[in-house]
Amino acid sequence: QVQLVESGGGLVQPGGSLRLSCAASGSIFAVNAMAWYRQAPGKGRELVASISSDGRTTYADSVKGRFTISRDNAKFTMYLQMISLKPEDTAVYYCNADLAYYKGSLLHRDDNYWGQGTQVTVSS
Repeated sequence: QVQLVESGGGLVQPGGSLRLSCAASGSIFAVNAMAWYRQAPGKGRELVASISSDGRTTYADSVKGRFTISRDNAKFTMYLQMISLKPEDTAVYYCNADLAYYKGSLLHRDDNYWGQGTQVTVSS
């Protein structure tokens, strides 16, 4: 059994900072591409940032210069450092990852998983 779990969300004032974490657990062989998505009520899912297995990153225009995505491959964990937060950043943030994992003795390669989401609220 494998799982992605986000943490670090909360309520912050505009201009504040948060760091989100996404940890993969279970019989993980490797965590490949990872990404953060977000979804506000009544809005579609938005790709916020992504990071490849070798550390190449992409960012949505709306967060460039404010958010930094990173990963710790030894810990199977991804982070999103968010600074200068704006009310428009308010959303549920979801972790997404391509995982290779063992199910019994079989290795499943590059199955896509979602975390349960963590709420980020930016408000004064």
